[in-house]
Amino acid sequence: MKFAVVTLGCDKNTVDSERYVAELCVHGGEPVDALDEAELIVVNTCGFIDAAKKESLDAILEAADRKDGGACRSVVAVGCMVERHKAEMQAALPEVDLFLGASESDRLAAELHARGMIGDPETLHPGVRLYTGDTPWVRYLKLSEGCDHGCAFCAIPLMRGKHRSFALDDIVREAQLLEMQGAREVNLVAQDLAHYGRDRRDGVRLPEVLRALVRETSIPWIRNMYLYSAGITPALLEVIASEPRIVPYLDMPIQHASDTVLERMRRPERQRTIREKVARFRDAVPGVAIRTTCIVGFPGETEDDVTQLLEFLEETAFERVGVFTYSPQEGTRAAAMDDDVPEDIKRERLERVQELQRHITASRHEARVGERARVLVQESAVGDEPATGRLPWQADDIDGITLLDGAPPAGAFAEVEVLEVVDDYDFRARVIAVEDAPPVRATGGRALPVMGSSVGSYGR
Repeated sequence: MKFAVVTLGCDKNTVDSERYVAELCVHGGEPVDALDEAELIVVNTCGFIDAAKKESLDAILEAADRKDGGACRSVVAVGCMVERHKAEMQAALPEVDLFLGASESDRLAAELHARGMIGDPETLHPGVRLYTGDTPWVRYLKLSEGCDHGCAFCAIPLMRGKHRSFALDDIVREAQLLEMQGAREVNLVAQDLAHYGRDRRDGVRLPEVLRALVRETSIPWIRNMYLYSAGITPALLEVIASEPRIVPYLDMPIQHASDTVLERMRRPERQRTIREKVARFRDAVPGVAIRTTCIVGFPGETEDDVTQLLEFLEETAFERVGVFTYSPQEGTRAAAMDDDVPEDIKRERLERVQELQRHITASRHEARVGERARVLVQESAVGDEPATGRLPWQADDIDGITLLDGAPPAGAFAEVEVLEVVDDYDFRARVIAVEDAPPVRATGGRALPVMGSSVGSYGR
């Protein structure tokens, strides 16, 4: 049976899709790139914001259309949107053969088998995950599932449930598997990495996880994503500052900088504490790049609130800022508030923040010109197209790329000199030396592709 998985949403969904691929391969499935060739299409949905829901529905309908005269015999919808809207989707989409929410992901193979859509296990288990994407060099590793923070605008707890930390031994084993499959960079993801371990009560927190990954693997780059500023502790700063394989990078969502808006959002931080944590991080980890996200147009937001946000962003000068307009999500506390900021005002405020940040990012990037740095090569040069890579301050898929003057192999690390900023967010750099080429993959198998796309998410 040939199958394809369409992945929508955040990096946590990417991890889930890789697990679906491994499970289907156990039952003799053969992953394919082209939806036209797939007999089974699995759509891993995102339900966080309205745009994500629309894209998920469009992907499901596109997959279902392929059952009419094409190779496709079965369509399955899984993931976050199904978790929240399963009954409505079942009623509205009879052409879909199976719906499984995020909390039911471990039932996929059993449910497909019960319906005669896949057979009995045919092969040795390839591991808990199989590679998906364009290159095997960058992988994602979930430390926990769910969230306990209770932000007023966020539906994640409704889709993913309460926070559950995974056991350290399981995390290390999965990281080792990713390394065997060719990973040169592992991005640690969760709704809030700093929340790791609070539910396990065994004394293991994020610093201990980082030390274990450094000790038990040889992965060259380990990157922290989605960490609330409240979780920036001296112990965390010490391990990041002292371990050169932990990338000096942080994705720290603040969502706003007005204390009144933060209070209505039910966020744990305030402007003063955010400012202090950013300063502490920059003092402890010189050269660190900090990315954040903000929401404009939250209920009750005033022009003074927006001014405070703009002034804070100018003062703090984050490397990158993702900005989103607020949209109410059913079942959240904010959905009961009066959505009193008109859509045109939301859009105008978003554009003001984006324009300010464009200039801030340009200034931060220009300051990098002339630096020598390490780059992870993502794609080799092909014809007139240059090789591309990412510098430490460029996270996969969200922070731009670096065009390389030279021909280093994909998956290699190289020392480069940053020459110029290109198109606001990218760089051009000269390769000085190739440090090391990618190792031979130890899995004995080929990379297994999964169809995919992504939708931005502001509710980390």
